[in-house]
Amino acid sequence: MLSDRPADDGAADGAALDPATAAPTETGAAPDTAPTVVPLTEPAEGIPPVVDSLEELARVAAAFEAGTGPVAVDAERASGYRYGQHTYLVQLRREGAGTALVDPIALPDLSILSDALVGVEWVLHAASQDLPGLLEQNLRPSRIFDTELGARLLGLERVGLAAVVAELLGLGLAKEHSAVDWSTRPLPEQWLRYAALDVEVLVELREIIAERLAVAGKAEWAAQEFEAVRTAPPATPRVEPWRRVSGLHAIHDARRLAVVRELWTTREENARQRDISPGRVLPDHAILAAAQALPRSVPQLVALPAFSGKGTRRRAALWQHAIDEGLALPDSELPSVRGPRSDAPPPPRAWPDRDPAAAARLAAARDAVATLSAEVEVPAENLLQPDLLRRLCWTPPSPLDASSIEAFLRAGGARQWQVDVVTPRLVAAFATAAAAAAAD
Repeated sequence: MLSDRPADDGAADGAALDPATAAPTETGAAPDTAPTVVPLTEPAEGIPPVVDSLEELARVAAAFEAGTGPVAVDAERASGYRYGQHTYLVQLRREGAGTALVDPIALPDLSILSDALVGVEWVLHAASQDLPGLLEQNLRPSRIFDTELGARLLGLERVGLAAVVAELLGLGLAKEHSAVDWSTRPLPEQWLRYAALDVEVLVELREIIAERLAVAGKAEWAAQEFEAVRTAPPATPRVEPWRRVSGLHAIHDARRLAVVRELWTTREENARQRDISPGRVLPDHAILAAAQALPRSVPQLVALPAFSGKGTRRRAALWQHAIDEGLALPDSELPSVRGPRSDAPPPPRAWPDRDPAAAARLAAARDAVATLSAEVEVPAENLLQPDLLRRLCWTPPSPLDASSIEAFLRAGGARQWQVDVVTPRLVAAFATAAAAAAAD
């Protein structure tokens, strides 16, 4: 029961707690509207041992198969430390089975858990972030409930796990270990406590969110969203991913862009080989500094402040070689200053000059979606993907009626509930825009 959760002995009597951090406020007095938040500091059954052997994994799988109700699932990554988005700890909790912490490095194939949970609903928070990594361990849910998505559909202002748990359960869930290096072995006890607590109340949270969604008439909306996340295909590889270097917009010269590309590619390969986050191998600002300065030798390179660090200097010859490669490219192989070709519409700021009618459609459509968003208390981006709305306004089907709009949205990946609630508003918005244009 929630009333049995341990309180934080370190909190002063009567001190108000911030819902997001469960920390006393500076004034020590809570506003009249602030909910009472009890810090969640210890798992109900204590910290379970990390499962890192096949024998223990088989025991856990049997226990979870014998459990009842949904299973809470979470995963921890080492973003910012290791290369990629691999999972370094899997947490599960189910009624009758308790909590399990599983090491996917020692046990890369966790299909035995999926087999034990066929047909069972998995409860995750922000499932789209965890599912790709879980799939690497052969963890495939039959169906899911995403508490973060559910919170969005309910119109909650803050949808992070700690904030939602505080608002709906009145519990303070600390998040101070969310960004640590989960590839560390052995994992410190305080990190394991944090990991266990992350699934401690997920099922309880799911029950409250599901009830509120039903009352709001949004249960079917949520079901369609959850299934779309569960069945989403792998992300399409980006075209020219090196163009995501932070601050690249400041470079407008093709030769310098070539240097950025060569440095990014070299960094990517080195980071992959060393299993280190690319930003730790060479930060983006160093790539930009080299592209701006165009050093012709290692001494010139290490004279740049961005390359004065010990680790960066150690690999200075590698970075200078990449720079030289970019400098030596013939003009025909230089990257485009305009970026890769895309079928996406141009930036909306260019629409009034390039296609005033499309600009009018977009303005009317955005107003309609914003109004609907306020009425149903769902963020506009969850009502309809902004890119899909722009595409519809830029290259609309003909005739621009309800039937053609519905077909366009479905072809673009919109869920049926989105099509149903948004289409009538878009039909009216486009008619208003067309009438205004005719009047002019």
